[in-house]
Amino acid sequence: MLPLKHVVTKHKHKFKLKSIVSSSSSILDQIHNTHYASYTLLSSSPTPSFSITQIDVASTFKTWFQIHHLSKDPLLIRIYQILSSGDDFSPSLTSLSLPLTEQFVLTVLRHGGVNNEILSCLKFFDWAGRQPRFNHTRATFVAIFRILTRASHAPLVLEFLQTFQKGFFAHRVQFNDTLVIGYSIAGKPEAALHVFGKMRFQGLDLDGFSYHILLNALAEEDYFNAFSIVLSQIQMKGYATSVTGAIVVKFLCKQGKLDEAEDYLNGLLGSGKELHGSEMCFLVGSLCENNRFDHAVELVKEFEDLGLARLEQVYGVCVKGLVKGGRLDEALGFFRQKRDSEGYAPSSHRYNMLICRLLRESRFHDVYDLLMDMNESCVPPDLVTMNAVLCFFCKAGMANVALQLYNSRSQFGLSPNQMAYKYLILTLCWDGSVKEAYSVLKSSLISGFFPDRQAFTTIVNALCRECKVDEVKELIHLALERDFTPSALTYDKFISALCRAGRVEDGYLVHGELNNATARFSYSKMIRSFIKSNRGDIGARLLVEMKEKDFVPTRTSCRAVICSLLAMDNPVSRVFNLLDMLTHGKPDVQIFNFFIDGAGHANKTELARNVYELMIRNNIVPNIVSRILVLNSYLKSGMIFDALNFFNSLRRQGVVNQKLYSCMIVGLCKANKADIAHDILYEMLNAQLNPSIECYESLVKALCSLKRYHEAINLVQVYMKMGRRLTSFFGNILLFHSLISPNLYDTCVHLRCATEGESSPISTLNFVIGAFSGCLRVSHSIEELEELIAMCFPLDIYTYNLLLRRVTKYDMDQACELFNRIHQRGYEPNGWTYDIMVHGFSNHGRNDEAKHWIEKMHKKGFYPTANTKRNVIKSIFSNEEY
Repeated sequence: MLPLKHVVTKHKHKFKLKSIVSSSSSILDQIHNTHYASYTLLSSSPTPSFSITQIDVASTFKTWFQIHHLSKDPLLIRIYQILSSGDDFSPSLTSLSLPLTEQFVLTVLRHGGVNNEILSCLKFFDWAGRQPRFNHTRATFVAIFRILTRASHAPLVLEFLQTFQKGFFAHRVQFNDTLVIGYSIAGKPEAALHVFGKMRFQGLDLDGFSYHILLNALAEEDYFNAFSIVLSQIQMKGYATSVTGAIVVKFLCKQGKLDEAEDYLNGLLGSGKELHGSEMCFLVGSLCENNRFDHAVELVKEFEDLGLARLEQVYGVCVKGLVKGGRLDEALGFFRQKRDSEGYAPSSHRYNMLICRLLRESRFHDVYDLLMDMNESCVPPDLVTMNAVLCFFCKAGMANVALQLYNSRSQFGLSPNQMAYKYLILTLCWDGSVKEAYSVLKSSLISGFFPDRQAFTTIVNALCRECKVDEVKELIHLALERDFTPSALTYDKFISALCRAGRVEDGYLVHGELNNATARFSYSKMIRSFIKSNRGDIGARLLVEMKEKDFVPTRTSCRAVICSLLAMDNPVSRVFNLLDMLTHGKPDVQIFNFFIDGAGHANKTELARNVYELMIRNNIVPNIVSRILVLNSYLKSGMIFDALNFFNSLRRQGVVNQKLYSCMIVGLCKANKADIAHDILYEMLNAQLNPSIECYESLVKALCSLKRYHEAINLVQVYMKMGRRLTSFFGNILLFHSLISPNLYDTCVHLRCATEGESSPISTLNFVIGAFSGCLRVSHSIEELEELIAMCFPLDIYTYNLLLRRVTKYDMDQACELFNRIHQRGYEPNGWTYDIMVHGFSNHGRNDEAKHWIEKMHKKGFYPTANTKRNVIKSIFSNEEY
């Protein structure tokens, strides 16, 4: 069989596995720096003769796997295909006319044990034992015992032995020997000793092989007295071999007598006995387990200096001990030193151990190096290796490569394990390939694996994001069948996905099955969905459930439900019934406030006032929020007279404060009642209450909109004389009106806001207004004007747009500089910014540049205003359809 490095050179690209790494350092650098949660895909990297792509990587690894898969006996592959195909496999196996001998059965069992096909091994063992031309031997029993024990199925071994004792097996085997061996392998040395005692009473004895199996079991389970007796029997009968020495060393090491074990080994060497490596393995391994790593490595060096042969197994144990002890770098250094100096090539088992530990720490560079070593050393990859490779590409972010290997698994006999399935599902979800992840999960279920909580939650979340609710429903059903209970958060996301998919009734059914496990978030989502479906009655029911679970309903949810109920028949009755169910007659001010808010939002002012009056009748004292909500409901509905009456009644009660005044002023300004708002603000000042900034801003805006600049500037003076600095909103209103009318500046001059030579804030503001309105001819640059504005109030993007609009009237080059400076100052130009630039270029006859700015505008997702379209775009595209 040719190694991969020779085979792949026949391909058209003429490269081998190691060339993917050695010829492309950029790929290694990416792998080295990639975490499994990153999504960096390792795309093609240039080399002198060809480029490495993910397809090349996947193809090369598939070739490596296939070579060793094709080297396997096709008859063994066919046997296990039949065994795994179904229950009625006997006729198909019989048709193969298998050469049933002890050696052949052992070969078949060994193949299944290596590939972890335990059930198929049991099926074949049972089938072979029932064939007329074959009887199981002690060797075949030992083989199946070892397979089951290594796979943690020792109870099955005991079941075998009980059946064997009952005489159901009529095979030519040494009955008592097999029982002793079986109980020993199954970890039941007490039962083995009992059988051994009966044998000796009957004048029977064990052979050397059976003695050593029993001795090993006694050493494993710390049967001190029995161990010494059996050991003396072995020595007395001349059965002692190198295996005996190895078991004695193990026995001493398990008792913690490491120095005695070392002395025993030295005694064996001094007596001239040849050591076979296994004796040293137990001591080296035990030294590592006891954190005596340096002494273990030193001991290996001593064995080397003595010229002992067959140290490969000892090297492997030393590497394993260092890895388990967390000394990964030392293990790699030891491995590489032995490889370079002695050509040491460990078994695939040792490679796998190193690779898996390195994968756990995301050391992708070293993992790749070890895979290269395996290939160069012609160490065949087994199932563990292939699964590790799959995990490696998943953790390195190469989802496409991992998926290609997975999809080609039948070509080289890859059977993903639990970890490989998990990482593949996680990686595909993180990569956005949710459909493929779901397909992999379905395959894992067929293979008998169910994802752990992390993988399950990740794929369910991904499916919920894409509203694949049928798939989520199936997964949850499968989880419940396996006594796996999804978290409450998972159910919440499922309910949310059902609502987004328009299947709100299904979401409600799932909610009903959760036995009060639904979270507040899901309630809000369902309420919104039912409101969209015009089912305010169910939304109301959900609100009541929330309250019963001590979830405080949100204002948004209550408002939505109330508005929906008010659009149904008997609206008022429905609303008050809901209010009663939510409060149960208890003084819950917040719930009453939510209902006042909801009624006001639906423009049902009378209902809002009735809820307010109900509070008072139930001896619930309304708070400031209650009064503000009623007042807002009047103002929003345009019921100014009722609003004033309500406000005055509160004032007579002596409960009016700054917040109520502010609410009244701002509401009146929005209702275009600037006169009343103006009077109330001055009443507020006379009452020694300080109006909020919003009151001043709203009133100044309303007065300027009515071109009542005299009152607006007076108000600005009052505001500034209180020591307050103008806000951006304030300043922008004044700058905007100074651009569209010179009257604002004339008003400032008329009121003598500033005296010549005065450097007060009002004087600076007066100067800025004059410059903006064009009433003052100044030679200052736009940057100096920025600085003057900054002395009055903080600039924002609206301010810069006003500056830009002014500059575009006379200098587009300076406008471009200002546009760039807007970026430099950390502001993001908006649609109006671009519109100003387009308008400016067009007004200056620079139509090509205007067209270019329109293209930039479109790329940002903005579109010209109607005015720009009408006055500018038609002149640019006079012969084109816009």
